[in-house]
Amino acid sequence: MDRVEYESGVVLHRADHGRVRLAFTERSGGVSKPPYASLNLGSHVGDDLAAVEENRRRALAALGCEADAPRLLVPNQVHGDDVVVVRNSDERELAVIRERIAAGADAIVCTALNVPVLLCFADCVPVLLTCGDTAFAVVHSGWKGTYARIAAKAARILCSETGLDASHIRAYIGPHIQGDEYQVSADLLHTFSLRFDNIEDTASRLLDLSACIVSSLEEIGVPPCEIHDLRLSTVRLNTRFFSYRAEAGTCGRHAAIAVAL
Repeated sequence: MDRVEYESGVVLHRADHGRVRLAFTERSGGVSKPPYASLNLGSHVGDDLAAVEENRRRALAALGCEADAPRLLVPNQVHGDDVVVVRNSDERELAVIRERIAAGADAIVCTALNVPVLLCFADCVPVLLTCGDTAFAVVHSGWKGTYARIAAKAARILCSETGLDASHIRAYIGPHIQGDEYQVSADLLHTFSLRFDNIEDTASRLLDLSACIVSSLEEIGVPPCEIHDLRLSTVRLNTRFFSYRAEAGTCGRHAAIAVAL
């Protein structure tokens, strides 16, 4: 992925594959005031909603899809493993999709053109997937979603929708709390060690969520060379990304965004 800073001040880590544009945002270039400064893309954190709307417009403009803003899909993320599929841009179908994702969803698989998808983050792991020229998935993987292998679940659905196998998947893992920063309870670490062979039950109680995600994707056949972890820490790079832990629970949200044009 390339890090691109736009005249607006928006910074994207972006990649294009076929007709799909993918990006992770940084926190600069928006209009939100502290503690949400400045490109807060989450509407559920207490920020001014007009500011959030403007921030989303700026992010979509940087990605080159501002005209598609009326079709933007932003789910209510509930730390589950529900994956919603979007197959066309018909307004009636999108209305149904919006109702469904408002009830809770943590991944969207999209094979439709001109439908931007945006999910919000502030330590949890963002995952972007592509398969073929026009299909993509945007995934929110907190510890619960990671344990449920939501990224692999979305990848399997993406393959089913495109008729391609997992060797055609390309995955990007965005900014998140890193394995040397994320300390959890001994019980939770032990639970993960039983499910993921690459997680050790150690006294440090540090959990590497991205390692679990990589393992789950490789297990279903995604080539290791097609899994790209940006290895960006939301905690150590808190001036560039939002971090729930580093900011004591009051902060904005950066995003993972994708669209096929």
